[in-house]
Amino acid sequence: MPKMDRRRITMSDVNMFDQASGLRRMTQLSSTKVITVTGGKGGVGKTHVTLCTAISMARQGKRVMVFDADLGLANVDVLLGLRAGKNLSHVLAGECELKDIIVRGPFGVMIVPAASGTQSMVELSPSQHAGLIRAFGELEEEIDVLLVDTAAGISDMVLSFARAAQDVLVVVCDEPTSITDAYALIKLLSREYDVPRFKIVANMVRSYREGRELFAKLTRVTERFLNANLELVACIPLDDKVRQSVKRQKVVVEAFPRSPAALALNSLANKILSWPLPTNPGGHLEFFVERLLVKPNEHLGEQVGE
Repeated sequence: MPKMDRRRITMSDVNMFDQASGLRRMTQLSSTKVITVTGGKGGVGKTHVTLCTAISMARQGKRVMVFDADLGLANVDVLLGLRAGKNLSHVLAGECELKDIIVRGPFGVMIVPAASGTQSMVELSPSQHAGLIRAFGELEEEIDVLLVDTAAGISDMVLSFARAAQDVLVVVCDEPTSITDAYALIKLLSREYDVPRFKIVANMVRSYREGRELFAKLTRVTERFLNANLELVACIPLDDKVRQSVKRQKVVVEAFPRSPAALALNSLANKILSWPLPTNPGGHLEFFVERLLVKPNEHLGEQVGE
């Protein structure tokens, strides 16, 4: 159970803990890997990496859910050419339950679509935040892996999803703005939220050597200023087949499964499946929900710039 702040606990807080406790009972026999995919900067290929790994795992028979957590500019369903009748905004408005908006992608991947072009979804109100937690607390789907595809930047919601997950996958490209933004995200999560480990995906690199060099640039700064452990888990090659697949509203592992990028993304998916489930509740779906109970801005202290 996450440590509460010193505010008076309200009935709303009690209700949310009851929902999380109910989810714990419901899922005590099965565990869910919860992985947040983020990157700081937009345009680094984060959503494509998320969907490719999800589809690769689902192809192996895993029950995989992708939560489009870019709440104001959602695009997961669009990237797959899917039509979502309702989205998360309808759930938060009380019009339906989370299970009612789930759409199925390739190989049965479950997609939780968010709203697109809706200003009110960019920063959730306290009641919407509670509604999001309640929605996941009531979800009865059996899930092996939950992939949370965050928005760009370091908003409260991005930080909330990242600190609540078992693992944080940071997608980085070999350009100064991407490296700088990834470092800023890692610094904030490490210093303010005690997130100790980050798994790095070097995306759109021209060679494995370039991917290693990109990782080295990032680790040189983090090792000097932060107490954080970084692990390079994938080097995804720059591949024109990715662009071609996106134009077809498919992902590269489905459209061009033998392409270099697809093979690298399949390898990443296999690596994720090999990561052990924790012996403590830190990676379980119910713990992810409980961690979301603690709002990011209640722990955000004064930041020290480097």
